Amino acid sequence: MRILILNSEYPPIGGGAGNASAHIAAQLEQMGHQVAVVTSRFGRLPHQEQKGHIAIHRIPSLRHRQDRSTPLEQMIFILSASFWTMRLIPRFKPDATLAFFGIPSGIVAWLIKKFYGIGYIISLRGGDVPGFRPYDFRIYHKLMAPFLRLVWRNASALVANSNGLRDLANAFDPRFEISTIPNGVDLVSYNITERDWSPPRLLSVGRIVHQKGLDLAMRALGSLKDLKWEWRIAGDGPQLDALRSLAKELGIVERVRFLGWRSREQLLTCYQQSNVFLFPSRHEGMPNAILEAMASGLPVIASCIAGNEELVIDGKTGCLVSPEDADSLRDALKPLLTDPALRQEMGNASRRHVEENYSWEATARQYALLLEKVK
Repeated sequence: MRILILNSEYPPIGGGAGNASAHIAAQLEQMGHQVAVVTSRFGRLPHQEQKGHIAIHRIPSLRHRQDRSTPLEQMIFILSASFWTMRLIPRFKPDATLAFFGIPSGIVAWLIKKFYGIGYIISLRGGDVPGFRPYDFRIYHKLMAPFLRLVWRNASALVANSNGLRDLANAFDPRFEISTIPNGVDLVSYNITERDWSPPRLLSVGRIVHQKGLDLAMRALGSLKDLKWEWRIAGDGPQLDALRSLAKELGIVERVRFLGWRSREQLLTCYQQSNVFLFPSRHEGMPNAILEAMASGLPVIASCIAGNEELVIDGKTGCLVSPEDADSLRDALKPLLTDPALRQEMGNASRRHVEENYSWEATARQYALLLEKVK
C-alpha cells in the first residue's frame, strides 16, 4: 500500500503523537508499505528527507516552538498542508491517509477525500477530543466541534490510543464507533540494564504545563524534605517560571533541576541516571513518557487517570494515586524514596510488563489492518 501520514508534529519536534507517528511509519515501511509524511517545517530541518521508503515532507507552517504549537499555527498548518498535499497526491497516489489528531490533520484528510476520493483514518490523541483538558481547550473545542463531527463522520475508522480517551470521545458524540489501539515503545533503545538504585533520583518528562501536574509533585516533595532525593524535570513550557518560584517558596530549589527540552538521545541518558519516574498528570491519552520509563526499567508513580491506569499496575510496577491530591502523592513517594530494593523490584516488573504487552510492531499491525479496509 501507499500510505500518507499527516501530523503537524514529527520528530524532532512535538511530543508523544509525533513520536508515535514516526514509529508507526517505520513499522509500516518494514512491512513493505510505501509511506509519505506531511508535517511542519521547523528551524533548519531539511524540507524533504528520504528514509528508506519513507518520504518526509516538511511544509511551511510558521511554527515557532519545538515542543508545542498555538491554535493559530495549527490553522496555518491546515492551510499549508491542504495546498502541499494537493500537489503531492498526483505524484504519490496514496491508497489511504492516516491523520494524527482530528484537528488539524483530520481537516486536511477530509479535503483529500473530498477532492480525490482517498479514504482516511483518524488517530485521536487527546487534545483533539472535547472534554480533554477543559481548563485549556474548552473554548477551542466548542468552536471546533462542528468540524470534528464532520471529520469523524467521513472517516473510515476512528482510533483512540486508550480506553479512557475512547470513552471521552463517545461522551462527546456516542454515534461513532471508536477502536482502541495503544501506543507502543521502542523496546531495544530503552533496554537499560545498568542503573544505580541509590540514592533516590526522580525524573519527570513532558511539557511543563498545568496538565502535567508538576505543581502537585512539587508540593508533595516539599513535605518530604527530611528524606534524601533529587528531582530532575526534562521539558519546557509556560509554567516553568511558576514552578521555579514554587520550588523556592517550598525550600527545595537546590534539589530540583530543570533540564529544559531534551532530544531523544539525551532522554535515554536521563532515564538511565534515574531510579523513580514521577508522572502526576491531570489528563492523558496514552502517555509515551510512561511507556518509555517502564521500558527503561523504572518504577512509576502516576495519577490514577485514563491512560496512566492502563499502563501502571498499582503495587507492582509502581503506584497509582488520586489525581489532584498532593497528600496521596506524598504518601506513595515515601516507601519508594526509602527502599532501594522496592525501587528495583518495581522497575524490573515495569520492564517485563511492557515487553509482554506493548511494542510499536503490534501497534502498527493493527493500524495496517484498518488501513487495508479504508474506503
